[in-house]
Amino acid sequence: MNEKFSIAGKVAVITGAGGVLGGNVAKSFVEQGAKVVALDIRQEQLDQRIAELEALNGGEVMGLLCNVLDLDSIRKMTDAVVARWGCIDILVNIAGGNMPGATLQPAQPIFDMKIEDWNKVTNLNMNGTVYPSIVVGEVMARQKKGAIVNISSMAALQAMTNVPGYSAAKAAVTNFTQWLAMDMALKYGDGIRVNAVAPGFFIGDQNRAVLLNPDGSLTERSHKVLANTPMRRFGDITELNGAIQFLCSDAASFITGVNLPVDGGFSMFSGV
Repeated sequence: MNEKFSIAGKVAVITGAGGVLGGNVAKSFVEQGAKVVALDIRQEQLDQRIAELEALNGGEVMGLLCNVLDLDSIRKMTDAVVARWGCIDILVNIAGGNMPGATLQPAQPIFDMKIEDWNKVTNLNMNGTVYPSIVVGEVMARQKKGAIVNISSMAALQAMTNVPGYSAAKAAVTNFTQWLAMDMALKYGDGIRVNAVAPGFFIGDQNRAVLLNPDGSLTERSHKVLANTPMRRFGDITELNGAIQFLCSDAASFITGVNLPVDGGFSMFSGV
């Protein structure tokens, strides 16, 4: 085993761990020997996730209710983690997502979009990444070491129909990732790195109705996605684990400010 890729023993805070993506990453981290702090705002989902993680062999897990849009809530979480394990080595900002009111139908004009839902989506995805990064980043600044990984999107890289709020927020996450990477390195040294991954198309709870018809067949949007994905398939959620672990590991010690696509080639394919 190449120890440079290992995250064993590292303390990893994962926001949105009650969701599909967050739970998948949390499970992978526990299996790789990390000490995982699973965060969510929903008690039921958090309890279920912690039970699953604790059932894994030898997993060290801590579950905390945390609102990523409340600085006091994040500070209390951070204090509790440091009190138990003495440090925070990794922060993976996964809390986010879209909502129907901020998603347009194909023929629907942007003028019909619900502004309150636009505000919710942009706030959750942008500030829900910025706020934990600031609070946990301060701990890392004192330690002079740490790795932050944010979740960007294909929608941040090119204009994508129907999802204006989500796209704008993820574009902001990508830019903030670069800015924070620069600021941390210049002011606190090369031990702190900030990167992002940009997932391609994965079928999950939030986009299932957009990509699959009730009978399980592919929607028109799915056909367009696959036509522009050289691998001609959707990703499996577990295929994000390796990229995220790599960016958190010592193997990526000279990598900061990148937005790594995990997309089957979607972001680079011209279709001609």
